[in-house]
Amino acid sequence: MSVPVTLAERRRLPPHRRALPLLAVALARPLGTIRPARLRRILEFTRRGAKPATADQALAARQAVVSVSLRCAGQHCLQRSIATALLCRFWGVWPTWCTGVRTQPFAAHAWVEAEDQLIGEPHPKGHYRPLLTIGPAPRKRPDL
Repeated sequence: MSVPVTLAERRRLPPHRRALPLLAVALARPLGTIRPARLRRILEFTRRGAKPATADQALAARQAVVSVSLRCAGQHCLQRSIATALLCRFWGVWPTWCTGVRTQPFAAHAWVEAEDQLIGEPHPKGHYRPLLTIGPAPRKRPDL
């Protein structure tokens, strides 16, 4: 069975805006190869202190990642989603990072959400059942 491959729309970033997206993509590649439990611990640590990302911030991060990486523009959703979350974190915010599956036909996928919206995904919310989600860290209330 063949899988249709279409690349996400890639907009060219000016040279002075490519460094952080390239760094996020470079860091995401090895993170995509580690075990899920370890990845979860790393991403939970990374999100600490960040504010929740808006849908516009998460979309801008996803577009920046896709613009600097042909790999992320294609079928490498895990690397793309990790890089998007990391780039958001570089900006001081954190989206909800998710991985999940569907059963008919079986497929696995990774994506980011913000403000209860899928960011840059062609399918509707609920198309994949989330198995692992890492949202913004809960804010601690100061003791009075």
